[in-house]
Amino acid sequence: MKVLVSGGAGFVGLNIVEALLARGDTAVVLGDSALPSEARRAFEQLPGTLAFERADVADGLAVQAVLERQQPDAVVHAAAITSGETREFSEFDRVVDVNLKGVFHGLRAAIPVMRAQGGGTIIIVSSGAARAALEGWSSYCAGKAGALMLTQAAHLEEGAHGIRVLGLSPGTVATEMQVKIKASGVNPVSQLDPSVHIPADWPARALLWMCGPEADQWLGKDVTL
Repeated sequence: MKVLVSGGAGFVGLNIVEALLARGDTAVVLGDSALPSEARRAFEQLPGTLAFERADVADGLAVQAVLERQQPDAVVHAAAITSGETREFSEFDRVVDVNLKGVFHGLRAAIPVMRAQGGGTIIIVSSGAARAALEGWSSYCAGKAGALMLTQAAHLEEGAHGIRVLGLSPGTVATEMQVKIKASGVNPVSQLDPSVHIPADWPARALLWMCGPEADQWLGKDVTL
């Protein structure tokens, strides 16, 4: 299986890519920054095939070009950014460009490819912030809520064409992002004890399962860890 992972150079994304390569899949990393050299060296020891495509998910034409070139069987949209309270146009725009419009760009590019192939899987990494507002994260919550609606709408529109669309809400994951959130002191998430964050390999294992028919009961919905 060939799986394209947007945001694959992030900590959670790297775990997804590692899990794909470990089972012999082809992983295509879509990101606006290169893979860390130590991760690339480790990945080269695994049986799967690794490819890297540099593009910003906020650039719809660039994303379309990558999808048309790679023709993946599945797309995992894990690209996302957080921000402090965004009261400047530029800050709010950037969060929405990545977390909401980036999802739309991925769907718009993937659906024609998958229709031509007779089907495929699109998984959008969501968040509890899609359903519950958090102080200081208005742009992040709004973007994730919109992405959840895109997941549901795409399922309704494309399920009949053999395209599986579903989401994953992983909860708080033990990554460098949580260190920064804790240091910010903003909202209840920053007050969580580090011991409650789930290991980054949990979302990766869930995503592998979601690529198969065993997860069909979750189509159009979020799997919540």
